[in-house]
Amino acid sequence: MINIIGTTDALQSLKPKAEWILRGDELEWHDTEQTEPTQAEIDAEVIRLQAEYDSQEYARNRKAEYDQLNQFEMQFDDDRDSTTTWVDKINEIKGRHPK
Repeated sequence: MINIIGTTDALQSLKPKAEWILRGDELEWHDTEQTEPTQAEIDAEVIRLQAEYDSQEYARNRKAEYDQLNQFEMQFDDDRDSTTTWVDKINEIKGRHPK
């Protein structure tokens, strides 16, 4: 899996609406209402958020393929023709990208 979650994501998750500036790896904490998270807290949140993102890869892959289908037309045609083309295609996609 590719890491796409970083310190910015972790800070926004841990301390919503906090005031801070991140310059490279250097964090400047400007918030007077919320306490600055420790590096261990930030690292743990990056890991948690990345795991959450990774666990949804199947859903992103399915959606990309679903979006390429003209599903309403497929359903209409199946109803009209007494076929199962749409269901078959959905099951095929789900088979390629299981939960």
